[in-house]
Amino acid sequence: MNLLSKISESSLKKKLPDFNVGDTVKVDVKIKEGDRERIQVFEGTVIGKKGSGISETFTVRKVSYGFGVERIFPVHSPSVSDVKVVRKGRVRRSKLYYLRNRVGKAAKVKEKIV
Repeated sequence: MNLLSKISESSLKKKLPDFNVGDTVKVDVKIKEGDRERIQVFEGTVIGKKGSGISETFTVRKVSYGFGVERIFPVHSPSVSDVKVVRKGRVRRSKLYYLRNRVGKAAKVKEKIV
């Protein structure tokens, strides 16, 4: 058990920005196509965070060509190369699943004034 905890601690990412639910983030994802590897940016609103330690994940939602697209990213995955916070959101919930039923301006999250 001790060896398992050491392995999981060593695979945790050290430098992560402080982002919360409601923030708009840009996630740089490594995409492997054949023998080539490129980075694709997925930008959207964080609608949920889940788990802790090595199994921590966050869900990002965006609207692409009129369709809602959600992706779940493991925080400590090697395929997630970087997470950048575009803007901070002001929310009062830990999960923003209600945004799935909203369209247009109603699906926006207010910006936090710092």
